[in-house]
Amino acid sequence: MKQLFDLSGKVALVTGCSSGLGVQMAKALAKQGANLVIIARRYDKLLEVQQEIESATGVKVLPIQCDITNTAAVDKMVEDAMEKMGHIDIVVNNAGTGAVAPAEDITDAQFENEMQIDLFGTFRVARAVAKKSMIPNGYGRVINIASMYGLVGNKIAPASPYHAAKGGVVNLSRALAAEWGKYGITVNVICPGYFMTPLTRDTLSTEYFTNYAKSTIPMERYGEEGELDTAVVFLAAEESRYVTGVALPVDGGYTCV
Repeated sequence: MKQLFDLSGKVALVTGCSSGLGVQMAKALAKQGANLVIIARRYDKLLEVQQEIESATGVKVLPIQCDITNTAAVDKMVEDAMEKMGHIDIVVNNAGTGAVAPAEDITDAQFENEMQIDLFGTFRVARAVAKKSMIPNGYGRVINIASMYGLVGNKIAPASPYHAAKGGVVNLSRALAAEWGKYGITVNVICPGYFMTPLTRDTLSTEYFTNYAKSTIPMERYGEEGELDTAVVFLAAEESRYVTGVALPVDGGYTCV
């Protein structure tokens, strides 16, 4: 009997895959049999991730250094991936950043940087992969990683550029879903809540933030490693071909209250 959500023979491209949630989601896809193209700016970190995933799962992992704020670099990255892997079936747009400061003190440069990475970077990668692989092949799964902050505001960590960019990713995903559905491409967006990663650990570990989380998250805790796996695998799977344009919070209930 065929295993549900079997990704054997598929190729998944994951950006922001040098650490944190990107690596976790790449591992989840590899466990289901997908070969990987892993993207980040830090090539040395990509090599470590490649070795770890290949030795644990036996899938093929292709690391490519790329700055997603550079259109030419993104286009070349996709061409290189296609040359070596043949096709790209799944994209997880995970690369991102976050400027934290009161809105009145945010500089133009901070705001523009956020848009270039989180929003425009997501579009650049989706556009290149769709044009070069998914539309010609009549198949694709685009999974954009936004944030619960793309759905709501917050009162503990002022981050207006991040909210704006991630909110843009949410509606960009809906727009692409509407436009590319006729090509057999689904486009969905995952909105994670608070997860412990190397980038968030110092902030989330404080007593102040921990108390805030307990009072605002119905499950009264942060997300744990592996708790995004089912969301990304579900949206990547062939069986989810009629699911598109969806924003899926994985946030312990933060956005439901």
